[in-house]
Amino acid sequence: MSVSVDEAIAELTRGADEVLLEQELKEKLSENKPLVVKAGFDPTAPDLHLGHTVLINKMRAFQDLGHRVVFLIGDFTGMIGDPTGKNATRKPLTPEQVLANAETYKEQVFKILDPEKTEIRFNSEWMQKLGADGMIKLAARHTVARMLERDDFKKRYQSNQPIAIHEFLYPLVQGWDSVALEADIELGGTDQRFNLLMGRELQKEEGQRPQTVMMMPLLEGLDGVQKMSKSLNNYIGITEPANEMFGKVMSISDELMWRYFELLSFRPLQEIDALKQSVEDGANPRDVKIALAKEIIARFHDEAAAEAAHQDFTQRFSKNALPDDIPERTVDSKGEGMAIGNLLKEAELVASTSEALRMIKQGAVKLDGEKISDTRWQCPAGTSGVLQVGKRRFAKVTLS
Repeated sequence: MSVSVDEAIAELTRGADEVLLEQELKEKLSENKPLVVKAGFDPTAPDLHLGHTVLINKMRAFQDLGHRVVFLIGDFTGMIGDPTGKNATRKPLTPEQVLANAETYKEQVFKILDPEKTEIRFNSEWMQKLGADGMIKLAARHTVARMLERDDFKKRYQSNQPIAIHEFLYPLVQGWDSVALEADIELGGTDQRFNLLMGRELQKEEGQRPQTVMMMPLLEGLDGVQKMSKSLNNYIGITEPANEMFGKVMSISDELMWRYFELLSFRPLQEIDALKQSVEDGANPRDVKIALAKEIIARFHDEAAAEAAHQDFTQRFSKNALPDDIPERTVDSKGEGMAIGNLLKEAELVASTSEALRMIKQGAVKLDGEKISDTRWQCPAGTSGVLQVGKRRFAKVTLS
C-alpha cells in the first residue's frame, strides 16, 4: 500500500454515513493485503444516474488502493424483487429482463471502474446450487419477529399492507452472498442497513471473519431535498448528452454543490477544501461548479465533450438569459449578508417576501444563471451578480 493506513481510512471513509466497525476496517487495512470489497446491484433498471455512482465511486477508491472489487449483479435476487424502501411488494423481473439489464449495467460501470481490476459476478452462481433444501435451512436461521425489525417491513405490517413470504428471503440471500464471496467489506446505501448486517451475522455463523459494513448516503437530487430518482425527475443520468448533464449540474444550489463534490468528485479532499476556502474568500461559486460539471462530464463522455458543453452553456446563457438594459441595484446588508427572499424584495424584483418564496419554490429564481432552490439560502455580503425572477425580471445586484 503506497499510502499510510490513516491516509487510506480518510479517503475510504470520505462521505460515508456509517462504518461498522471502523476499527475493523483499520485492522484489515493494516494487514497490507488485497481485501474483497463487495457491492451488490439488482438489475431492476437499465440506466444508471449519478445517485447510483456514489457506491461505484467508493468501489473505485478501494480499487485504486489495490483491493479486489466484486461488482455483484443480483440476477437471482432480482427475480425475488428487492423490497427495500418499498411500501408494497415489488414485482419480480423475468430472467430475460434481468440479463438484458445486467448487460447494460456492465457497460456503464466501466466508465468508473477499471475493468482490469473488477470482478463481475452473478449471485445465481451459488444460489442455484444451494437448492430448495439449502434455502429452507437458510430461512430457518431467522424468525419472522427478527425480520419484522426491519423498518420497511415493520411499517407495512403495522399498516396492514401485504408482505409476501419470499420477501423475507431477500436479506438472507444478500447476506449469503457475503458468505459465498467471503467478503471483507460490503458497501451499501443507508437504506440497506438490515441486509448489510445480515451478512455479518451469517458470516459469523459460518466461521468467517465478519465483513466490515460501509454505508453511503443517498445522494439528493437536483431539488436538494429528495434522493435522486428517475421517478421524481430530479436525476442526472450518466448516459445523458453532455450539454444536458452540464446544465443540470449548474442548476444545483451552491450548498448542494459541496455535497456533490464530496460524493461524486475524485479530487483529493485537500483540493476540495481549498475550493471551499476560495469561495469563502470571494471566488464565484459558479466557477467552482463549472469545474465540477466538467469533471463529471469528462468521466462519462470525455474532456472535449466537457469543454464543448461548457462553451455551449456560456453562449446560451450570455445570448438568451440577459437583456441589454439590466438595472443595477446596490443593497446594504451592513456586511452581514441577507436571506434570498429579502434580497429579492430589496432589489425590487418582487413585491413581497412571500412572492419571493413562492417564486423560489417554483424554480423561477436564478443568480448568474444558476437556479436557487433553497428558500432559506443566505446570500453572503460582497456578492455581485445578476438576479433573475421568471423570464423577464432582472437586476444586477451588489450586496454590500
